[in-house]
Amino acid sequence: MSELLRTPLFELHRELGAKLVPFAGHELPLHYPDGILAEHRWCRDKAALFDVSHMGQIVVRGADAAAALERLVPGDIRGLAPGRARYTLFTDDAGGILDDLIVTNGGDHLTLVVNAACKSDDIAHLREHLEPVCRVEPLDDRALLALQGPAAATVLARLAPECVALRFMQAAELELAGLRCRVSRTGYTGEDGFEISVPADRAAKVARTLLAAEEVRPAGLGARDSLRLEAGLCLYGHDIDRTTSPVEAGLAWTVGKRRREEGGFPGAARILRELREGPARRLVGLRPEGRAPAREGTEIVVEGAVVGRVTSGGFGPSVGGPIAMGYVAAAHAAPDTPVLVRIRGREEPARIVSLPFVPHRYAR
Repeated sequence: MSELLRTPLFELHRELGAKLVPFAGHELPLHYPDGILAEHRWCRDKAALFDVSHMGQIVVRGADAAAALERLVPGDIRGLAPGRARYTLFTDDAGGILDDLIVTNGGDHLTLVVNAACKSDDIAHLREHLEPVCRVEPLDDRALLALQGPAAATVLARLAPECVALRFMQAAELELAGLRCRVSRTGYTGEDGFEISVPADRAAKVARTLLAAEEVRPAGLGARDSLRLEAGLCLYGHDIDRTTSPVEAGLAWTVGKRRREEGGFPGAARILRELREGPARRLVGLRPEGRAPAREGTEIVVEGAVVGRVTSGGFGPSVGGPIAMGYVAAAHAAPDTPVLVRIRGREEPARIVSLPFVPHRYAR
């Protein structure tokens, strides 16, 4: 087994008493002494600081960078204005999802944030298809912090008043704690918040400055997962992967209008067909009626037949009960459809519900 990587905030995590666990090849905090439930609720009520430095940060440079990247994703990248960010997907020729990512137009370059487990493959994929026309530059000397929650803007504005002018999916270079950082009004919790790209050797200073605010507490992977599940946000490798298409996953909105008309991206034949005719299965929300959570892999049953499986599931602290996401045959995907979930050998009643479980509170 290869040695786990450590982010620039590793020593700070130990100082704060984090329980550290392996995740995507890194040693990362699962939670701090207050626990996952407290961290989840603090993020919903105040502001939580997450270390997401394990994510891949990549710059793509070149006069035709946007057009080149469009050959790999179904999103409208050429129409992305400077300072704007867009969620999109790397797709394969079969219409499956290789990874999901955020693309930001930095003016003379594009910045990509990709999943940690896919980072090496994504870089190789970009280099194979974009170079030498474009340059693909991994930003291995950068850390990434996520400040999430309703108090995030108030806290960050004390350091960089200009941040309040940013709206959801906008980004800018701002000065924090005497340091130029790339700040994006994005996140993975369903709450308002910011992701802050900072030089790795100064990350601890920025993190300590943010944690000094009374509204801010650290949070780990456990709360990040329960928050994103309540927000109905997909986790790569669980809710989306090479076996799922954007339309099946409820991500049809990522296929830009012009891209629907022109095509020209991997898997376009299948994806455009599913947009016209509908997919054979759909990602749905599930609310088990008992107290037992329906975990990943749980079978979803209608009239004795398995019609789908859970891809993410657990307890929703803000919902006050078990919640899950999973794929079911399209005929059973309508909200309020009654189903059964097989938990520990028993069939428990559940109901299909609309996503998200908790409304998004982005600053639009």
